[in-house]
Amino acid sequence: MSVLLINGPNLNLLGTREPDVYGSTTLTEVEAALTVQAAEAGLEVDCFQSNSEGEIIDRIHAARTDGTAFIIINPGAFTHTSIAIRDAFQSVQVPFCEVHISNVYAREPFRHHSYLSDLAVGVMAGFGTRGYSLAMSFVIERLAPNAVG
Repeated sequence: MSVLLINGPNLNLLGTREPDVYGSTTLTEVEAALTVQAAEAGLEVDCFQSNSEGEIIDRIHAARTDGTAFIIINPGAFTHTSIAIRDAFQSVQVPFCEVHISNVYAREPFRHHSYLSDLAVGVMAGFGTRGYSLAMSFVIERLAPNAVG
């Protein structure tokens, strides 16, 4: 089974972008750690990052038929602006978890609203890049209940 990891705008700059908010771990390091974590449970991870809303929507659409069993997404700023990404998730009916590195509720008021959270199976916010690992642990339990993870 395959898990799709989607990272939205500016997350390609992890490790260098506002390290006081987002930490020093790079996106490549996050992807490598999740790939190992999933492999230990017999799952594959497909990693995708884009700064383009349309590319993210296209990738979500593709998940409907490419064997993706679950999606973990950090939509970045699209969390607070993209009804189109919301509509894509409603259209494909692939379960997903929403991840945010920072605690969006401790930040600017415009970050307190997510167009995705009410559709998500779960939401991780404020755990740094560890939130990805916590989300993957949840996904492993959902997809491979006998796996250790």
